[in-house]
Amino acid sequence: MKRKVALALEDGTYVEGKAFGAEKNAVGEIVFCTSMTGYVEALTDPSYKGQILLLTYPLIGNYGVCKEDFESDSVKVEGFVVRELCKEPSNFRSQMTVDELLKSYDVPGIEGVDTRMLTRKIRIFGSMKAAIGIDMDREKLIRMARDQPSIIEIDLVDKVCVKEPKLIDVKGKYDVVLIDCGVKMSIVRQLIKRGINLILVPYNYPAEKIMEFDPDGVFISNGPGDPARVRETIETIRNLVGKLPLAGICLGHQLTALALGAKTFKLKFGHHGSNQPTKDLETGRVFISSQNHNFSVDEKTLPKGFEITQINLNDYTIEGLKHNDIPILTVQYHPEAGPGPHDTYFFFDRFLDLLRGG
Repeated sequence: MKRKVALALEDGTYVEGKAFGAEKNAVGEIVFCTSMTGYVEALTDPSYKGQILLLTYPLIGNYGVCKEDFESDSVKVEGFVVRELCKEPSNFRSQMTVDELLKSYDVPGIEGVDTRMLTRKIRIFGSMKAAIGIDMDREKLIRMARDQPSIIEIDLVDKVCVKEPKLIDVKGKYDVVLIDCGVKMSIVRQLIKRGINLILVPYNYPAEKIMEFDPDGVFISNGPGDPARVRETIETIRNLVGKLPLAGICLGHQLTALALGAKTFKLKFGHHGSNQPTKDLETGRVFISSQNHNFSVDEKTLPKGFEITQINLNDYTIEGLKHNDIPILTVQYHPEAGPGPHDTYFFFDRFLDLLRGG
């Protein structure tokens, strides 16, 4: 007999559904993602650490799971919420079902709930603390959702980054230190595709030790949680500014801005999906981008020298920055996609130009 599973939000919302994956309790901040494909990449994206992921597309799992599509070494979400889960996927690449994937990494899922209602609630009231519970009393589950710490009170980066330096030598022309705050493998692939040798270092690796590698540049990765809590990386970036080219994606973009004196703020419900319209202010071009972030750089706090290069056309938040006096280039979205459109691969070419001294 199937055990009862339910999802509760801190505002008192309570819905029952069917369990899949690991039959266990979980807590986290619930966020919705609007991507129609790419659930494997999303589930394994380190930026979702600390969060329960809800997908707006109603049918999930129909093409199964292929480990080649992983963005990290494991499932990183705390829990998974879908309308309908496909039990018998049909795809020649499929190695397992979503149910089997979540079981193998001890992550719970719930299906058969009204994801449209939940998404609309999050859009109106903002991201909320949530809990998935097995055989749990309604009021107890709601309390469990409410009593957990907020995501802005949790240190998450150290749970998803390398612990020791790791070399990826492709016999390329340039050597770049990649500060790993929870890097997606698609970012690594895009960099090595351009002949860049990488040295992955932990988020708290000091600037003086990075300079001992004598790199041609430094790249700061994406990652989970509140950027203001990642003080070690902010300090490292601050000590590297002006010494060599710097680039950052998502959390790396936010940390770079913080290092130079800007501030960040939490978005109401974040940007999660592969259909976000972004305008490049230098060319006037509008492209569709893949995004996954809950925080944004506050435009009003940008220090002198920073120039906004791209904006989000939904809410006009900052999507790209460069510095007029220092070789710095950052974007808030995910140019490597994984999943999503390939419109923004050019960011890696621009970083290559920085390494060349352009």
